Amino acid sequence: MPLPPESAKALGAVSTATLTTVLLKKGLCNVWMRGARPLVPGQGRLVGPAFTLRFVPWREDLATPESWASPRSTRAAIEAMEPGVIAVVDAMGTTDAGIFGDILCARMKRRGVAALVTDGAVRDAAGVRATEFPVWCHGVAAPPSVARLTFVNWQEPIGCGGVAIVPGDVVVADDDGAVVIPAALGDEVAALAAEQERMEAWIMSEVEKGAALPGLYPPNAETRARYEAWSRGS
Repeated sequence: MPLPPESAKALGAVSTATLTTVLLKKGLCNVWMRGARPLVPGQGRLVGPAFTLRFVPWREDLATPESWASPRSTRAAIEAMEPGVIAVVDAMGTTDAGIFGDILCARMKRRGVAALVTDGAVRDAAGVRATEFPVWCHGVAAPPSVARLTFVNWQEPIGCGGVAIVPGDVVVADDDGAVVIPAALGDEVAALAAEQERMEAWIMSEVEKGAALPGLYPPNAETRARYEAWSRGS
């Protein structure tokens, strides 16, 4: 089910650092995609359902320039993307071939795709930056994907940066990287994360006043009572 707008808005206001802590408390430790870093720092925080794509190792008879015109290609996958999704691409951490370049990124932006997140590399870096399409990746490489990878499918479970991603999972990406939230937990995590950010903002104000950390962070019962009193009066 699509994430309700109020939950999406709440997630857009909290950091991925906060989300990893909230998810850790829910028993989910492996949620941060390794290698997925913002191509351009300061791209902002984006939230959307995962649209997954998967590459497997390079095989010469399958990974050819002619495969780009196949019905099962990255081009066809892009045309299947709905507005607002975040394309999450399993490139197996390969960084010596670019999975997408400026033209494909421009098309995704035109279709209303929110962002691209991958544990691989992109190519045509200057052109990709010029599209202003938000990208989280593991680097930049000049060779095309078929030089090292074989594209096989979209909208199936994948692994990206060592994290399991299921189509429709909620992805949140900011300057600290990209985090996945299981779709069934989206609303709950949004509410918990918003409350944690609010409490941590109050804790920061206490630190700025000179308060010591023991009993404050993490808060003990007395600190929680003071926070709740402040929260009721604010």
